[in-house]
Amino acid sequence: QVHLVESGGGTAQPGGSLRLSCAASLNFFSRYDMAWYRQTPGKQRELVASITLNGVTNYADSVKGRFTISRDNARKTVYLQMNSLKPEDTAVYYCNRNPSRNDYWGQGTQVTVSS
Repeated sequence: QVHLVESGGGTAQPGGSLRLSCAASLNFFSRYDMAWYRQTPGKQRELVASITLNGVTNYADSVKGRFTISRDNARKTVYLQMNSLKPEDTAVYYCNRNPSRNDYWGQGTQVTVSS
């Protein structure tokens, strides 16, 4: 059974920073493309940032230049560094493979950006 455990969320002021982590109990982690997703009430979950097994990254236009995704294959962990946060970044953030697998979704971590 695969577990993806997100952490690092919290409350930040506009312009602030947070760093999210996702620990994966996933065999052959280094072989998979991974991604961060986010969801707000009443909206579909959206892909925020992705990273291939080779470290190639891609970002949603809304976060480009502000967020950075990275991975540590030895620790089976994916990170999301979020800078210059905006109120519209408020959401529950999840990690998963890319493309996502329904049976891999974890609890997510809440990020709230508010003054």
